[in-house]
Amino acid sequence: MSNPQRSFFFNVDWITVFLYLALCTIGWLNIHSAAYNPKYPGLFNIATDYGKQFIYINIGIVLGIFILLLESRLITTLAPAFYGITTLLLLLVLVVGRNVGGNQAWISLGGGFRLQPSEFAKFSTCLMLARYLSGTNIKVTELKSFLVAAGIILFPMALIMLQPDAGSTLVFSCLIFVLYREGLSPYFLILEGLFITLFVLTIKLNNLTYIVGALIIIAAIIIFFAKRNRKLVSTIFIGLCITIAFVFSVKFLYNDVLKPHQKVRIDIVLGITSDLKGKGYNVNQSKIAIGSGKLWGKGYMQGTQTKYSFVPEQSTDFIFCTIGEEWGFAGSVVVLGLYLFLVLRIIRIAERQRSPFSRVYAYGAASVIFFHVVINIGMTIGIVPSIGIPLPFISYGGSSLISFTLLLFVLIKLDSNRMGIVYA
Repeated sequence: MSNPQRSFFFNVDWITVFLYLALCTIGWLNIHSAAYNPKYPGLFNIATDYGKQFIYINIGIVLGIFILLLESRLITTLAPAFYGITTLLLLLVLVVGRNVGGNQAWISLGGGFRLQPSEFAKFSTCLMLARYLSGTNIKVTELKSFLVAAGIILFPMALIMLQPDAGSTLVFSCLIFVLYREGLSPYFLILEGLFITLFVLTIKLNNLTYIVGALIIIAAIIIFFAKRNRKLVSTIFIGLCITIAFVFSVKFLYNDVLKPHQKVRIDIVLGITSDLKGKGYNVNQSKIAIGSGKLWGKGYMQGTQTKYSFVPEQSTDFIFCTIGEEWGFAGSVVVLGLYLFLVLRIIRIAERQRSPFSRVYAYGAASVIFFHVVINIGMTIGIVPSIGIPLPFISYGGSSLISFTLLLFVLIKLDSNRMGIVYA
């Protein structure tokens, strides 16, 4: 009988590998265009961002091959160790970290290279969550199991918020989709949507009296029609108290916790204020760049917004505006199509797993990648606040590329062994 571990190359999902390589190549070429330096025109010059990105891509490929050579059970066994290491790094960065853009999120490695622990924390949290939820007698519908799972997610979120990096913190919230897949009631998703709506209304209306009054009236009407059902009335009353507390906490968070630049970004998206020459400059220039690309784009290396550096951070957070300007609507659709195909492919991989660990991990990977794509592209076209998270496999940055490579290739490895030993 053949050993599945020896024939892993035959079981590798090469479609997913191809999507990975395609997105990395697209990113490398667009970084070359966005960060082009006439003194160093070559794609491979390590004095440039595009030269460094080429190094990161090769490191990622070597790392991917190494992961495919590992024993699958080792990944499960080392999940707590990975989680512990990234937790220590998140604590370390608060002490020795380098402040970049107002966030103390980087550890300097020398030679112009930096490590961002929060990027790797996303990968390790997916691993740890999969390890816990695949355990014996663990049911996310039970309060104890739910609280432990929530704790695994919330702990790194709290450490990252201390940096403070609100963008990376928000990424972890997408892991609620993993809990939903494992049996969490859909009411939690509905409640999440309602709280997001309430968050927007609280900031937009800027009047707690109107909001709290409306909530009390709605609750009173429901209670009136359900007055014979004491359990329902109690639930509504508790829900009302929680909701009112949430409204006041949003106001406190907005006024006393968020930094001024973070508040301005939210205000711009919600239409409360306009600051095209200040905090809204990046997004406005990004929208101009994407719109100027029209259907087919201006051509590779021909983008005027790109060449004259109208958009700051164009090779990192705002890399998609380079694609929109030079590749146009058609090229943007191709890139979005690749991401959609990748996420759907990961979900398909998740559903064919025999191991609960692999299934949970796969949904974690899909959630993180999907969230990054939606938020990053959303902020470049001005429909979500600019929170500074990279576009997976495309944005410049070693920490981002390598962490996403880990996230994806661990899944590919687990999937390649799906017909082998089934482990929890």
